[in-house]
Amino acid sequence: MKFLRSSLRNLAVGLLAAAFLRAADGAAATSAGDFRWAGDPEGGAPFVEADPRRPDQVVGFDVEIAELIARKINRVPQFINITFTSIDQSIERGDAEIGLSGIEDTPARRATMAPTIPYYEFREVLSVRNADRARFRTLADLKGRRVGTLGGTIAYDILLNAEREFGVQPVSYDDDVHPYSDLVIGRIDAVLLDNVLAERRARAFSGFAIQPQSVAIGHYVGILAARNSALRDQINDILRIAMRDGTLESIFRKWRVWNDDQPRLYARLLAAQPVAAVTGFEASPMALTPWQTMLGYLPSLLRASLVTIVLSCLAMILAIVLGISIATGRVYGSRLMRSFLTGYVELMRGTPILLQLFVLYYGIADLIRLPAFGAALLGLGLNYAAYESEIYRGALQAVPVGQLEAARILGLSETRVLTLVRGPLALRFALAPMTNDFIALLKDSSLVSVLTVFELTKQTQIFATNIGSWVIPGSLCAALYLAMSLPLAALARRLEQHWRF
Repeated sequence: MKFLRSSLRNLAVGLLAAAFLRAADGAAATSAGDFRWAGDPEGGAPFVEADPRRPDQVVGFDVEIAELIARKINRVPQFINITFTSIDQSIERGDAEIGLSGIEDTPARRATMAPTIPYYEFREVLSVRNADRARFRTLADLKGRRVGTLGGTIAYDILLNAEREFGVQPVSYDDDVHPYSDLVIGRIDAVLLDNVLAERRARAFSGFAIQPQSVAIGHYVGILAARNSALRDQINDILRIAMRDGTLESIFRKWRVWNDDQPRLYARLLAAQPVAAVTGFEASPMALTPWQTMLGYLPSLLRASLVTIVLSCLAMILAIVLGISIATGRVYGSRLMRSFLTGYVELMRGTPILLQLFVLYYGIADLIRLPAFGAALLGLGLNYAAYESEIYRGALQAVPVGQLEAARILGLSETRVLTLVRGPLALRFALAPMTNDFIALLKDSSLVSVLTVFELTKQTQIFATNIGSWVIPGSLCAALYLAMSLPLAALARRLEQHWRF
């Protein structure tokens, strides 16, 4: 009987193991059959966007190109959602095999990655308000004017050169919607972006016109890691066939982006003629050594650091003033006032600061048109005031009751008790958490880049995107943040020692 039970147990274990191995083999086969491609649906149509009828699916011409490639290599397309500015790094680390999301062909990408042949030619075009159409025809006409674009793009590089040559003021955005909405309401004077993006927004917004002259010519490509050059070559053959048999043309016509530029591009590619990575602006910084590149970007990073520290200091001053007022009101105010202030604190702590920044800058733009720096300052100050108020309220309540009673026995009014006894003692309790909050605010200031404030993290992100690596930019950014935060921490420790009980 014991032998029978042992045999049955071994048989069961063997069957379970076999089932597990079959499942593992099946999963591995499925994984091997996936064609992982990266894109950013926030960029929207016609590149990649969530299908309005099925939000869990994506549509766009890059989606159809990815499906075409997967079909030709007998694999199943699997979409990987990656933020646009991180696609290059994600491809390098192997999160996906190819990036397809309106990705531009640049010398930097050709030097560090394995881009496909171009599959679409676009033009960099200026968009201006209808009233300025005759006045602002070229970048030279926009001297001293604010011109918006997407960060880390060819258009941004063009504007940096125009800043040096014509005095244009580049304004960087994280999406291609708000440049045009800000143009219409007058926050900026022009937008420089791909004609595909400009024409799409022209169908959604009224009040601006696209200038017919091209500032530069560029191309969309797929990007693969340099180690995947064999797959890149296979994809190039698929794209050439799709150019020859009209498959690409039918895809682009479906998305209303086919034009006369594409047949000329395809003719050159099918005739094996080389296509320049980009025309219309100076060479990419990748032509320089890493040391030269770092020295070239360092002044921009230092200027961005100055914006970060000034913004953080002013926002912290606002947060302290408001925080003290809120804490005092919650300790000494009427029941109605305490309820109102408590509601404010819970609202600001219970909603994301990014949402609050969007509401202040974009949400109320029709009523109050705040400048970007002003909205960033107000947003950070109002948000951190809620946290500061809790620190001060706790510190006020931590003051020993005996000291307060002694002050009252001496005949001091409640106002003088607060200003001469309770407040100074509470400050000692609050100093350490105040310092922590300021360091946190210094880092949270990176969020204001969504409002076009050009602070340190945003400049670092553009630096990394342009050279195709985070090593040097990330190291410089970390060093600058430490240089700003460490002296503050040292000062706080000295104050704590000086005010020690």
